[in-house]
Amino acid sequence: MTIRDHAGAAEAFTADAERTAWHDEALWFVRAKRDEVTHAIPEWEALRTIASGIKAHTLSLLDDYLEEFERNAVAHGVTVHWATDADEHNRIILGILRERGATRLVKSKSMLTEECGLNHYLEAQGITVVDSDLGERIVQLGHEAPSHIVMPAIHKRKAEVGALFAQHFGTSPEEDDPNRLADAARGPLRRALFGADAALTGVNFAIAETGGIVVCTNEGNADLGCHLAPVHIACMGIEKLIPRVADLGVFLRLLARSATGQPITAYTSHFVRPRTPGQFHVVIVDNGRSEHLGRPDFREALACIRCGACLNTCPVYRRSGGHSYGATIPGPIGAILSPGIDLAKHASLPFASTLCGSCGDVCPVKIDIPGQLYRWRQLVARGGHLDVPKRRAMGCLGRILGSRRYYEWAGAIGRMMLRLAPAVPWLVRRTAWGRERELPVAPRESFRDWYRRNRDT
Repeated sequence: MTIRDHAGAAEAFTADAERTAWHDEALWFVRAKRDEVTHAIPEWEALRTIASGIKAHTLSLLDDYLEEFERNAVAHGVTVHWATDADEHNRIILGILRERGATRLVKSKSMLTEECGLNHYLEAQGITVVDSDLGERIVQLGHEAPSHIVMPAIHKRKAEVGALFAQHFGTSPEEDDPNRLADAARGPLRRALFGADAALTGVNFAIAETGGIVVCTNEGNADLGCHLAPVHIACMGIEKLIPRVADLGVFLRLLARSATGQPITAYTSHFVRPRTPGQFHVVIVDNGRSEHLGRPDFREALACIRCGACLNTCPVYRRSGGHSYGATIPGPIGAILSPGIDLAKHASLPFASTLCGSCGDVCPVKIDIPGQLYRWRQLVARGGHLDVPKRRAMGCLGRILGSRRYYEWAGAIGRMMLRLAPAVPWLVRRTAWGRERELPVAPRESFRDWYRRNRDT
C-alpha cells in the first residue's frame, strides 16, 4: 500500500460534492453542540485532567486491575473468558452459543466485534445476527462497515435509507421521513429481540472494584436484548477498565457531552451478575493492545473512551468520510491506533490530518493525538513506507533545509521562476492543491537580503 491510499479512497467520497457538504455540516453541528454543553460546566477542564490521570494510572497497572476485575466478576457468577486475538474472540463466542444451542443473536453497540469480524464469522457458522441499534442495523442491511464510532450510518442520506428499508421492510421507495422509517424498522427489530437466543453488547466501562460493566446507549435496545435473552455476552478490550465505581462519574460526565452534546446518554446500564435463570459471559480481548501498551510514545491512545469527538472536529474526516480510512476505527484516533496493528497496511493514515490540533483540544481524556500522528509519520518514513515521489521530495527538501546555502539558492530560484515563468501558476492550478489556492506574488528579495540592507537604519 502507498501513501495515496486514504487520499484515493477519500476522492471517491468527495466526488459527490453534495454528500461531502452535508456530511461536513452534520458533524460540525454535533461538534458545536459539544462546545455548548462543555462551556456550561466550569470544571470541564478539571474533569478532563482527572480522567486523563485515572486512565494513565490504570494503564500503568493494567495487569493488576484485569486480575481484580476477573476475581470480582467470577465472585458474582460471571463467566470470564480471555481472548488473545480476533480469531480466539470469535471462537469463544461461537462456543458459548453452541453450548446453549443458540442460533439467533442480537447485538448492540460493539465496535470490538466489528474489529474482530464477528458478524461474518457467525453467519458462516449458521448463526443469525441482528444488530439491534438502528444505525448499526442500517449499515448491516447495506453490507457496509460503520463509518463513525457513535453514528455508524452518518454517511447515508435519508433517501438511501428509505431505499434500503423498501427492499427489506416493504416501505415505499419514496419514503424518507426519519420518524416513519424508524417506525418501519421497529417491528422487525422487536421480533428479533423477543426471539433471540442470546444477546451481545459492547462495554463502555469495566470496573475492577466490582467486576461489573457499564453500557451507555440512547435507544435502549441493549437493555431489552439482555433482559429478554437467556444469555448475555459482553465483549471488551483490555483498555476499557477503570479502577473504582467512584471514578465512573467523571467519565459519564465527559462521554455523552463529547460524543453528541448530551448531558448524559439516555441509558447508562450496569451489569454485575447474571439474571436468574440465565448466563452472563464477559470476553476480555487483547488483539494487539498489549503490544500498543508497550510503546511508550503511543500507549496513551489506549485511554480513548470512543466518544468520537475527534472525528466530529477533524476537517479531514468530515470531508472524506469514515470508510476512506480502511479501518474499524476511523478518524484521528483510528489513524494512531491502526498503524500499530499493521504499519504497512495503514501507512497513509497518519498523513490524513492537517495537524491542526483540534482533535487533541476536544479529546475528553487529553490524548495528544496530533503529537502521536506526527510521531507515526516519522516511523512510516523510517520504515520505508512512503511512496517514491514523496520519499524523493522529502529527501530533497531535507537537504535544502539542512543547508543555509541550498536554502538561499532555492529561495532565489523560486522567486525567479514565479516572476519570469507565467506557466508555473498554470501548472500549479492543474494540481489538486493548486485548484483551491492562489500563488502569492513573488517578493523582489528575500527577508535575509532586506534585513542586510536595513539592519543599520
